Amino acid sequence: MANVSRNRTSQEGLPVNPVVADYVKTLGNEHKMLVVLKAQLYGGRWEPMLDDLKNRLAGKPYIFKLTNRINDDVERIGEMREFEEAHDVDLADHVELS
Repeated sequence: MANVSRNRTSQEGLPVNPVVADYVKTLGNEHKMLVVLKAQLYGGRWEPMLDDLKNRLAGKPYIFKLTNRINDDVERIGEMREFEEAHDVDLADHVELS
């Protein structure tokens, strides 16, 4: 764990990789909202949230309503999902969920 900073900890109390910490700092409110929704409404999974967004675009039933920025939100989710996979991390462990 050479890249892990011992001075920073996640909400879980685990050491935080500086790359993850730096990425989380760049997240805007729209990104953070999506991370919170993923954690609180979708069991920490992106797939059901993306299904909801796509269903809304297709006029099918969906679980919750976001703003009219659905395409932007889908893009944000893709970006954050790729980051999570590349760094083996759940951003919900690093973003304030309140």
